[in-house]
Amino acid sequence: MIEAVFYFDQAEVPVGFSIEGHAGYEDAGKDIVCASVSSPAYMVANTITEILRLTPEITVDEQEGFLKLLLTKKEERAKAKELLEGFFLHLESLSQMYADYIQVERGAFNA
Repeated sequence: MIEAVFYFDQAEVPVGFSIEGHAGYEDAGKDIVCASVSSPAYMVANTITEILRLTPEITVDEQEGFLKLLLTKKEERAKAKELLEGFFLHLESLSQMYADYIQVERGAFNA
C-alpha cells in the first residue's frame, strides 16, 4: 500500500508531503496506481525546485518507494501553496477510487 502524509503548518498552509510504499495493484512497470502517484509527485517536486526555485528538504529512496519533500523556510510556503493543495486533492481522489492501495493522511508540521 502507498501511504501519503501531507504536512500542514499551524495556519493550515501545506508545507510538504511524504509518500512511502508500493501500491501492489499490478506488477512493477504495469501498476497504474503507482504511476498515478509517482508521476505527479515528481512533477510537484521538480516544479518546486526547478521552476519556482525553492529549496525544500528532499529525501528519496526509490528502492523503498519513498519520497519526502518539506518546505522548511516559512517564506517559501506561499509560493507552493496551490501546487501542494492540488497534489493533495489528486491523491485524496485516488485514495477514494483505490482505497485498498492508497492511504492519504494529514499531518502537522511544527517548526
